[in-house]
Amino acid sequence: MPIDKFSTYAGGPGLPATSIIDITPSDVIDLSYVTVALNVATPGRIRVTTLDGDTSDVSVAPGAAFPLRVSRVWMTGTTATGIRGLI
Repeated sequence: MPIDKFSTYAGGPGLPATSIIDITPSDVIDLSYVTVALNVATPGRIRVTTLDGDTSDVSVAPGAAFPLRVSRVWMTGTTATGIRGLI
């Protein structure tokens, strides 16, 4: 189970990220931490499982933080590369 650094905040995080992690997509391993946003080096799709447990594909563009609280980034279905999680 990933650690949610903002679990004690009412209504979710309103502060900027304090750390950045490199994400290696995996179909079996959750992230160590729940993200507050994702960033990619190349555009594409990312299949994610959200903090609430929904699994879906999202399209992302490089150079911007995509605000999304995720616990897993899947290898299957992910085409974007250079994925980083902001936590």
